Amino acid sequence: MLSDIERKVLRVIGNYSAGRRRTPSVDELCVKTGRSRGGIMSVLDVLACEGYIEWQRSVPDKIEVLEAWERKGPGR
Repeated sequence: MLSDIERKVLRVIGNYSAGRRRTPSVDELCVKTGRSRGGIMSVLDVLACEGYIEWQRSVPDKIEVLEAWERKGPGR
């Protein structure tokens, strides 16, 4: 289960990419969420580990969306 900020960033990435045909940069995510660059990088790490996005710290602005919405857990 994702935290609130992780869910928010995932939704921002999904909605942004659907409307603009590209994913937002880390700086754009900072503006849209009000978080610091380091905070966004940590959230992107979690989303990548959970399999929602493909992303590497070495190329921070290259984000590939695998799943744009949080998975439903058991019993939901």
